[in-house]
Amino acid sequence: MFIINVVKDFSKRPYGRYPLNDGLGCGELFRQNLLAPALRKHEHVHVDLDGYNRYGRSFLDEAFGGLIREEKFTWADLKKRLTYSHSKVRTIELLIEERLEAARKACE
Repeated sequence: MFIINVVKDFSKRPYGRYPLNDGLGCGELFRQNLLAPALRKHEHVHVDLDGYNRYGRSFLDEAFGGLIREEKFTWADLKKRLTYSHSKVRTIELLIEERLEAARKACE
């Protein structure tokens, strides 16, 4: 299993959707530079979200939902190969699940 710790490996303050509007800690860059390449290289990827408690919907939608919309991963494949956790704020995990489901429905 390959583990990505967002705060240690990407940004101490991940925020927003796109780099032009939101800076270098945005969801698009996280997805393009870390998450999608890891999923292409490794059989199982776990995203550790601990260390930051204010993940916004736009960051999570672009980072995770964008895997389906932009990177062309399937929902079924991600369900088997991608896990994520936040030990203190479980609603972050639920929001990721929601964004993956919305992307799946949008791409059907």
